[in-house]
Amino acid sequence: MSAETVSELSLLLRSGHRVIALETFEEDRALRLLGRASEVAGKTVAPWSVASGLSGSGDGAGSLDAGLRAIAAIESPTVFALLDAGELLHDPIARRRLRDALPELGRRKQALVLVGAVVDVPLELEREIGRVTLPLPTAGELRGLFERVAPEAPEVDACVRAALGLTGSEAVRVFRKALLTEADADGTRPDAAAVVGREKQRALRRTPALAFHAADEGLGGVGGLSELKRWLRDRRRAFDDEARQFGLPSPRGLLLMGVQGCGKSLCAKAVAREWRFPLLRLDLAAAFGDPARSPEVTIREAAAVAESIAPVVLWIDEIEKGFAAATHDAAGGRTFGSFLTWLSEKRAPVFVAATANDVTQLPPELLRRGRFDELFFVDLPDPRERAEILAIHLRKRARDPAQFPLDDIAATAERLSGAELEQVVAAGLYAAFAAGRDLNEADLLSAIEETVPLYETYEERIKELRNWARTRARPASVDGRIGDFFGSGGAR
Repeated sequence: MSAETVSELSLLLRSGHRVIALETFEEDRALRLLGRASEVAGKTVAPWSVASGLSGSGDGAGSLDAGLRAIAAIESPTVFALLDAGELLHDPIARRRLRDALPELGRRKQALVLVGAVVDVPLELEREIGRVTLPLPTAGELRGLFERVAPEAPEVDACVRAALGLTGSEAVRVFRKALLTEADADGTRPDAAAVVGREKQRALRRTPALAFHAADEGLGGVGGLSELKRWLRDRRRAFDDEARQFGLPSPRGLLLMGVQGCGKSLCAKAVAREWRFPLLRLDLAAAFGDPARSPEVTIREAAAVAESIAPVVLWIDEIEKGFAAATHDAAGGRTFGSFLTWLSEKRAPVFVAATANDVTQLPPELLRRGRFDELFFVDLPDPRERAEILAIHLRKRARDPAQFPLDDIAATAERLSGAELEQVVAAGLYAAFAAGRDLNEADLLSAIEETVPLYETYEERIKELRNWARTRARPASVDGRIGDFFGSGGAR
C-alpha cells in the first residue's frame, strides 16, 4: 500500500498538480512517503506548520496566510507539506492568496500538499485538488517494522496479524511492549501476539464509536430466517481466491430491516462467527454525538481499520438513527456522502452488516443498489419459527426441547417476537425456580399469557413497515411472504 501511495503521489506531482490533499492519521509516515514521491518527481520537500513555520525555522508561522507569503519567496521546485492546513483554509484571506498563487506554483513546478486526517476543502478549491488517502500499514509493512525492532523475535508473523488495524507507530509500541512483558510468577511468558491483540483493542477504545465484538454464536443460534441464512451460506466461500478466479466479486454487505426484536442484530453478528471473520461494530450515534471529534474523522478511521484487517464484518446497528439527522446539516451531509462513496467503491473485503428498525428514516441514497448486495425484511416469526426459537433458548439453559410440546406452545405465542420468546423462557425459569421445581409447559404458557407483544403497541407501524417492504425488500424467511400478512393483520 505504501508503494501504491508513493506511486500515486509522484504521478500527481509529475503531472503538474499544484495542490494535493493527503488524508491520513499518520503524519510522520505521510511525510516519509511524500519525501520518496518527491524524490521520484525530482523535487525536495519542505514541511510547514502554523506553529513552527517552514521547516521549523519559524518563517511563515502564525497563520496560513503568513505561510503562503513565506512560500512565495522560494523559487526552486519544492513540495510544501502544509500540516493541518485543511482546518486553516476557511480563512478568506489565505484562501484567496492560495488561489492567486496557483499560476506561480505551476510556473515554478511547485506543489502544496495538504496533510491531515480529513482535509475539508472549500468548494471553490475542490476542482483544483488531487486527493490521496494513505491506508493503514499492510501486513508486509508491519513485518518490516517489527523485524527492524527485533530481528530475532520468534512470533513476528502472529504479532503482525494481531497488529493489523493499528498505525505504524502504534504497532511498533505495542510490539515492543509485548516483547518486554515479564513472565508470570510461574515463569510462563505471555504470548506476544495475545498481548498485541489486547493492546490493539485498548488503542481502538480511543474511538468510542468503534469496537471489536466477540461473535458468540453462528447462524445455528438464530431461529427462523431461512431465506436469509441460505443467502449468507451461499456466500461463505465468496471471499477466497477460488471465488476470484471464478469471476465472483467479494460480497459487499446487506441491510436488514424490519420489526424490533426479531433477530436482525443477532444475525448480523452471527455472520462473523459463521464465516470466521473478526467483528467490528461502528456506533454511528457515538460518532455523531462526540463533540470533541469530527464524525467524518471517526467514520474514515473506522473504514481504514476495517480495510486493514479485512476480511472482516463491520456491523452497524440502527443505521437510520445515525444518518437521519446527520443529513440535515452541511457537515453531516458531507460525512454521509463520504460514507456512501466508501460503501460503493471499497475494494477490500469488508462485509457491512447494517440493521434498521424505522425504514422511513433511511435516506433514499442508502437504499440504492450497489451500496449493499441485498435488502432483507425481517418480520415476526411464524409458528414453525417460534417453535425453533423456543427450542434454541431452552437448549441454552440446559433444557431438552423434546420434553415440551413446542408446536402447541408456539401456536399460543402468536405475534411474539424472537426477543419476547427468549424472555418467555427466562420468565418460565424464574417461576419454576421460585416454586422449587423444574420448568414445565405450564410455566411457559403462563409467561406467554402475561407478555404484551410489541405488536399490540405498534401494530400500525408494523403494518406500515410490511407495506413499505412489499416491493422494496426481500423476505428473510422463505415461508410467509409479506403479501400473506395483508388481510389477516397478524403475524405469519
